[in-house]
Amino acid sequence: MTAARYSPASDWPAPTAHEALRATLTVPGSKSLTNRELILAALADGPGVLRSPLRSDDSDRMSDALRLLGVDVVTTDDDDLVITPPSVFTGGVTVDCGQAGTVMRFVALLAGLARGDVVLTAHETALHRPMGELIKALRDLGVDVDDGGNWALPFTVRGHGQIRGGAVEIDASMSSQFVSALLLAAPRFDVGLHLVHTGDRLPSLPHIDMTIEALSRRGVHVERPAANEWVVAAGPIRAKDIAIEPDLSNAAPFLAAAMVAGGAVTITDWPAHSTQPGALLTDILVVMGAKVGRRGGALTVTGGAGIQGVDLDLSAAGELAPTLVGLAALADAPSTFHGIGHIRRHETDRIAALIRELRGLGGEAHELEDGIRVVPRPLRGGLWHTHHDHRMATTGALIGLAVDGVRIDDIGTTAKTMPQFPGLWAQMLAGASDAAA
Repeated sequence: MTAARYSPASDWPAPTAHEALRATLTVPGSKSLTNRELILAALADGPGVLRSPLRSDDSDRMSDALRLLGVDVVTTDDDDLVITPPSVFTGGVTVDCGQAGTVMRFVALLAGLARGDVVLTAHETALHRPMGELIKALRDLGVDVDDGGNWALPFTVRGHGQIRGGAVEIDASMSSQFVSALLLAAPRFDVGLHLVHTGDRLPSLPHIDMTIEALSRRGVHVERPAANEWVVAAGPIRAKDIAIEPDLSNAAPFLAAAMVAGGAVTITDWPAHSTQPGALLTDILVVMGAKVGRRGGALTVTGGAGIQGVDLDLSAAGELAPTLVGLAALADAPSTFHGIGHIRRHETDRIAALIRELRGLGGEAHELEDGIRVVPRPLRGGLWHTHHDHRMATTGALIGLAVDGVRIDDIGTTAKTMPQFPGLWAQMLAGASDAAA
């Protein structure tokens, strides 16, 4: 991704809500599901279709990477994707992963199945993201990787058209994507995969469950002999026609908005069951003081008497932390969020960034070994820096609903997973105005 695509233009004035909200919105498809299904479709035994996939910087990066490797990815008039796998993945290419963690981790395995060298690189703001454990795992599987001794991007995978596979130990404490990357490609290994996570903790378990469920839909069984252990036999990955769920984590700031501004926000097509971490919002927002209801396949969050301080373990849903920290800054009592040390290595150090930006608006927040503590204080307007992080941008917008004069330095960074964010935010507020009229 070029620097220009992440360069700030002019500051975006975060709109303040002067009326209780009354809005019904549809959010785009899940980034996590879209990118997993793109990988599985590329590895499948025939052509397949993804319906209602997310179109964003991250998902476009994945599609572009697959095309470079010889996969035919075609967008239909309905904005669905038709994916036709190649007989063999082609090398001799350079894949720019931008800021997309799923692209850099998942495509590394496909590169091992290619014939020829595949160079993996990323935007300068993403070169710090953990890759060392995955590089080690690739080598343990028999893949030739030249990383110049840096254990980080950029590196070259010297593909030979196949991956031996076998037993691998990995410490995925920094990212559950290491596990998902290996599981997604495992059926194509010569002897399958026996994977063991050796670390003390494993963040974002719902994302691993999502990977296992996606494999199951395509006829691949993942055995679980013990906690933190997975076995996948070699075999075909079935081509399918797959519909992508809405991105529930991207719905978080909209649902939280009802708690900040009052009123109600409804998200359509909310799945009855989902492995997305965002599915945990229905319980978390209730604990923080909201009313949550379902009707006709839609989820509605209604603001209560106030926002309550909480003590929450977010190890299963670290991507929700920025939104919840934004809520906590406007709560009636202090909040502590723990189990999220790994979000220091996301698009930015999210813990440090959230503390810096809250303090910049007059708030109080403290870094913990594995989390953050937020003490509500009266906030003032000012510049909210996104740190090239889409979830920092949406958190600033959320706080701006209650605080006059908040400006977001680069709202465009939301294009990473949700290009529609500014328009949907305006639509949400317009719904409030229409209701009031």
